[in-house]
Amino acid sequence: MIFADEADFADEEDLIEQAQSDPAAFGRLYDAYYSSIFNYILRMTGDIELAQDITAETFYKAMKGLKRFEWRGLSFSAWLYKIATNEARSYFRKGTYKTASLDYLLEAEGLALDSGYDLEAEFIEVQDALNRYEEFLACRKKISELPFKYQEVIVLRFFEAKRIKEIGSILGKSEGTVKSLLHRGLERLRKSMDK
Repeated sequence: MIFADEADFADEEDLIEQAQSDPAAFGRLYDAYYSSIFNYILRMTGDIELAQDITAETFYKAMKGLKRFEWRGLSFSAWLYKIATNEARSYFRKGTYKTASLDYLLEAEGLALDSGYDLEAEFIEVQDALNRYEEFLACRKKISELPFKYQEVIVLRFFEAKRIKEIGSILGKSEGTVKSLLHRGLERLRKSMDK
């Protein structure tokens, strides 16, 4: 249920307004964006459990900050990616990570997940896909050896298929800076792969 066209964006805006006053409505936003955010973080970390923790923290912070969300040239999706990127940065910067319990979100905050979404099945599916693609794992290893500033632009551009402008919004950088980081990161990756 990712919102893609103008009619969907109107529905998304209505849903966000509803969720700003009713935390239970946030569950529909969670269902719509969970998979995209989880996969983004998984590609950055290469660790299913860590990706689950960072994704849970991303949605916890999004739910807590939703009342302050305003439509200012940044889509809700980009806002979530920005939160997720900041959480990943925090993890890599500190080397440790504090997580919010999903049970806390479900019980104390009134988050309702009523889609019948099977998280364990998704983990198994993702793990199988990672095991099948050894090239992805080798490439991922080389990407993870790059400084984080290059990792985030490469993952957003090539794994998440984000446009340069959207990456700039997510990372809080100019388009020129994003292009430069992307170019330098790819050069470093090429040299690393050639070795």
